[in-house]
Amino acid sequence: MRFNWLRSGAVDVFLYQLAVTPIITTYLEMHSPDQLRPKRCVDGRFQIRQKKERDWQFNRDLYFAVGEMWSWNDKRVWTDEQWKEYGLAPELRTFGAYYDDRLAGYYELRRDDEGGVEIAYFGLLPEFIGRGFGGALLTSAIKEAWRMSPSITRVWVHTCTLDHPRALANYQARGMVIYKQEAAEN
Repeated sequence: MRFNWLRSGAVDVFLYQLAVTPIITTYLEMHSPDQLRPKRCVDGRFQIRQKKERDWQFNRDLYFAVGEMWSWNDKRVWTDEQWKEYGLAPELRTFGAYYDDRLAGYYELRRDDEGGVEIAYFGLLPEFIGRGFGGALLTSAIKEAWRMSPSITRVWVHTCTLDHPRALANYQARGMVIYKQEAAEN
């Protein structure tokens, strides 16, 4: 029978390995817009638009919808007041990705205190993963970060081993360079 491995203890071994495998967080950066290696999306139905009017509920809802698969847990316990403070902060800009005017994903850019811009959150909704939109979405995030004024000194992001398996490769393919890695117990 093809599901014998379920009864063989393989699931228990997998869950044990998951529990004891350290989570590796990788920090990447870019110091010039010339480093960007853009990826275009040839499908004109995929569009990215800035949320001109701040809407903390949009940020909260996309955080949950996109982050569910990738164990985004840092803000899950936040109250509505905490979300309002975060989502309405002047240093935060939010962009929505749309396919045929259907929400497909988002990213947040947050200016830091050191002259940089962090790609704070970035991702696609599950039904849009694997359709070639991630590179184009990241290209947009990096371009928009470099357009922020006053001028910035770097664009940076962090990802971890719980994120999409191709997340790190996407960041590197766009020209971002690793500057730090940290391991934490799961």
